[in-house]
Amino acid sequence: MTTLNSTESIRPRFGTLRRGPSAGRWAIGLALWALLAASSQAQWAYPPTKTVDVSDTYFGRTYRDPYRWLENLKDKDAAAWFKAQADLTDGVLAKIPGRDALVQEWTALDKLQPATYRSITYENGRVFYKKTLGGENVGKLYYRQGWSGDERLLVDPGTYKPGVTTTIQSFVPSFDGRYVAMGFTSGGAEYSEIRVLDVDQGAYLPESIYPSGGATGWTLDNKAFFYDSGKVTDTKSLDFKLNRKSRLHRLGTDFSSDADFFSNESNPELGIAPKEGPAAYIDESYPEYVFGQVSTVQNEMRIFYAPVSEMGRAPVKWDVLCQPSDNLVRGIEFHGDYVYTVTHEGAPNYRLVRTLAKHPDWRHAETVIAEARDSIQAIAKSRDFLFVTYSDGILGRVVKLDFATGKAADVALPASGIVGLRCPDWRTDRCIVSITSWTFPTTLYDYDGDTGAIAKSIFNTAVSYPGFENLVSEEVEAPGHDGVMVPLSIIHLKGLALDGNNSCILTGYGAYGISHSPSFSVLNSVALRGVVLAIAHVRGGGEKGEAWYRAGFKTTKANTWMDFISCAEYLIKRGYTSPSKLAGTGTSAGGILISRAITERPDLFASAVCNVGDANAMRLEFRPNGPLNVPEFGTVRNPVECAALYEMDGVQHVQPGSKYPALLGVGGWNDARVPAWLPGKFVAAVQNASDSGKPVLMKVNYDDGHFTEEKTVTFKNFAGQYAFMLWQTGHKDFQPPN
Repeated sequence: MTTLNSTESIRPRFGTLRRGPSAGRWAIGLALWALLAASSQAQWAYPPTKTVDVSDTYFGRTYRDPYRWLENLKDKDAAAWFKAQADLTDGVLAKIPGRDALVQEWTALDKLQPATYRSITYENGRVFYKKTLGGENVGKLYYRQGWSGDERLLVDPGTYKPGVTTTIQSFVPSFDGRYVAMGFTSGGAEYSEIRVLDVDQGAYLPESIYPSGGATGWTLDNKAFFYDSGKVTDTKSLDFKLNRKSRLHRLGTDFSSDADFFSNESNPELGIAPKEGPAAYIDESYPEYVFGQVSTVQNEMRIFYAPVSEMGRAPVKWDVLCQPSDNLVRGIEFHGDYVYTVTHEGAPNYRLVRTLAKHPDWRHAETVIAEARDSIQAIAKSRDFLFVTYSDGILGRVVKLDFATGKAADVALPASGIVGLRCPDWRTDRCIVSITSWTFPTTLYDYDGDTGAIAKSIFNTAVSYPGFENLVSEEVEAPGHDGVMVPLSIIHLKGLALDGNNSCILTGYGAYGISHSPSFSVLNSVALRGVVLAIAHVRGGGEKGEAWYRAGFKTTKANTWMDFISCAEYLIKRGYTSPSKLAGTGTSAGGILISRAITERPDLFASAVCNVGDANAMRLEFRPNGPLNVPEFGTVRNPVECAALYEMDGVQHVQPGSKYPALLGVGGWNDARVPAWLPGKFVAAVQNASDSGKPVLMKVNYDDGHFTEEKTVTFKNFAGQYAFMLWQTGHKDFQPPN
């Protein structure tokens, strides 16, 4: 039961509530004065924040929500509050020495690298890929006629809309390589405009549609493709991600006439929930069937299939290939009479299984490769082999399964690190292997599955960055609050003194079973300044398999931030840093981690960043993609899950009079995943509660969403975050002059 009380009472903390830009300018002037004052404990004056008398009652308990009004980003008062906070924060960050130097440093390092390649796809002799040159802001689409053919520029998104920085969010070539269904977006928005490019003519077909999640696959005749669609066009609407449809578009027709091919409306007999996203596609390597997959954030797959001959029927008569109770995860591949996939049924680290494709029986599926000590991350197939990629969270390996003999063997790799493997052309055994680590730039290798030969790829991206040879990475384990050992990665300069005087940035995530795996980034150059970078591999991630994930999930979610706290204590105890030098940060679902870590143990941290973070867990299901995330976090409509959501909620745990660390909330104005009000409400609560005298600021990126490909936006965004944390941890390069 929910009861809402909406009587408003305006209670600004400082002065009289003022509306509009004048309040922002008044607050900015006072705050900048405080920044320039000699005393670091000077009281900050923020744009006034009203409170309202709103509460929810669930299962006999009432939860106050005085900042509920900030959730309506279209409301002029809410928009003005965010703008005033953004102006204040932009002014403060601009005064921190070292911020702009970081942007310049990362830009210079980025220019050193050769081209990076993404989404390499092979269709009918043509190789398509996105390539981003060193120093280039966004990637362009290229293709080659054959692997060794001349490279040809296909699409430069910079010319798509004059005056607008556009990115290619997705591209799906037709099976004959003649057309490419492309998704264009800008400003970090996750939904795109679909256009179709004729490769031979180098021209777009006239039809287009917006907004869409993109194309999901072509029909075998190359005259139509499936794509995501919805009735609601307002991407910030609470209904936008509900009741989505997979439509079929035929080239040369208007999108408005497209058929609803697969959805809860066209297929009510399948019981597709409004929150489940449907996607139809055809696997060209197994062309007898058309597939329909519905998904939320739940890892366990739910897939239907039907003979391609059914495509002429309305509606299609679907059969069940697998359902969530089958516990199938991390990919599915077909070969011959069998369908191969991965399961955690009776195997927390996963095992490879198979069953007959035409008569699947997952209860009695055959184990092809048994569970190992490390965890299966993905599977990929070539003509003759199935490749299984493993990881222990830090190091990866690949196992090759011979379809003909059933024998499996490890693939000899040229370097150690996290490994990825793709086989763009299923008609051959040619594959591409990627290897990276915290200090080893991502390198691509061409791999011949038949001969085992592996060599630097024609798409190789290896490069040496000056100074990075002086960095080392350590892999340790910190004792958790309950005795469980928590993996912790530590990156720092060689010979670093463990005297507690080092600024340290500790980050964590811990959700969806996603591993925070090692990856190289030019942003790690901050460690060359003597900064310790640490990554806590907390429960809720996938570093130690399914059991590790489930140990930081819903009712066990507290382990996520408690593991983070344990890693912070380890770093302090071992002398890497001290509480006055330690910063913590969490992004997206990591907002739960960081908001609860600093409300649980504010004494451990000098500063924190909640970057596009889920800091208000009890309100997660009331954002546009909230229903899709209920399987991960829970719902307030269930008494047990409601109690767990309260424990996850940073806003609910802010206590007046507490000495909270300096806090920077970051929101993307175009973010459909984590609207700016989620970190914004946390900032508002801490501003009105903290007695530490440390700054509590809200950064709003009006040119960004949850993330963006644009390097200019990304570098400036993270330079601001790093500068804020290093300022508050006392790093000499980031202290404003008195």
